[in-house]
Amino acid sequence: MSAAKELEDAAGKYASEAIRFDSQGARGMAIQSYQSAISTLIKLAKIYPDYKLNKLYIDRAATYQKRIKSLSSLHGSTMLNPQTNEPMQEVESSNDSQSPQVVQSLKASYDELILKEKPNVSWNDVIGLDVSKKALRESIIFPVQRPDLFPLGWPRGILMYGPPGCGKTMLAAATATEIDGYFLTVDAATIMSKWLGEAEKNVAKLFDSARDMLNDGVQSVIIFIDELDSLLGSRNQEVGGEIRVRNQFLKEMDGILDKGKHLHLYIIGATNKPWALDWPFLRRFQRRVYIQLPDTDARIEMFREYTAPIKLDNVKLEDLSDLTDGYSGSDIKDVCQSVQISVVSELFAKGEAENKDSKPREITLDDFKAILNNKRPSVSGEMLRAYVQWSENYKAL
Repeated sequence: MSAAKELEDAAGKYASEAIRFDSQGARGMAIQSYQSAISTLIKLAKIYPDYKLNKLYIDRAATYQKRIKSLSSLHGSTMLNPQTNEPMQEVESSNDSQSPQVVQSLKASYDELILKEKPNVSWNDVIGLDVSKKALRESIIFPVQRPDLFPLGWPRGILMYGPPGCGKTMLAAATATEIDGYFLTVDAATIMSKWLGEAEKNVAKLFDSARDMLNDGVQSVIIFIDELDSLLGSRNQEVGGEIRVRNQFLKEMDGILDKGKHLHLYIIGATNKPWALDWPFLRRFQRRVYIQLPDTDARIEMFREYTAPIKLDNVKLEDLSDLTDGYSGSDIKDVCQSVQISVVSELFAKGEAENKDSKPREITLDDFKAILNNKRPSVSGEMLRAYVQWSENYKAL
């Protein structure tokens, strides 16, 4: 067993013991276990300074330290800093009746980290992305509607990659709506940060829950994992916990691909950093779809939607589209919001906003140009070239 794995396991063990003692009212034992967990996490961070989860582990240690302060004031004892072995500054006593709620907040439960819903997003709500929609129709929607037409099976893993703010989450949710399926959403970074010592178990539980839903009569389930690179990134700097989570995810994916031929359970992963994923994981996502920046027509439709509630002064949407080439969907929404704020601010500056009947002036093209002069695209040309290059090498539509 590696030193990193030993430390991670020890930290998880101490934390679990601390929470159990805490919930039982054994404050002295809880403090001791919390201190052990903190010391172990700090030691892990020092040994592996480049480990990408260090900040998350230190944040977790800080949470335990706050709980120790509260327990120490209740226990009537002086708390020692686990790093210096010196007394820590006393804090005001907290209400003992709040203890169960505080303990519960330290537990990152499966139900807290998974959002299960039937989304209210239609296919028509997604502007543009026709190539991506076609890939999802062929991979998910058609097999759900007519599985008998697919004797060789169909893809179960779909990777959506591209710049942030281009509609990956909305597109996945709309797909779930199209097949009248359930949508299980989980953030990969949250898995790694909050499921200390329990991550691989909860990955298994995530897939078990989806299979149980299908066995209970649900027609289809989509598991949507955002920031997939946080969970399945490059192996160069992995330590124990990450390795176990990766292996568990591979095991679950293989179970869907090899044994779940008739189950309509799909995994959609989203990432802004596809190059951080290595081949063992990429090959399990049979469809890899580039979610690109909106084209000219898509930008026109976005401006049509976002400017509908505000008044424009002879502004042509085609001109706005030309001015925002290279902007993402979220960038365009931000531009419209900023223009609205600027004319409303004028109303307040003139002292006219106190009159409830006053309205902001109509927005001109120059107003948009003024905002765009100070709001550049969130995606650089260098990033776009990286997406195009990666797509040329790994795309699978």
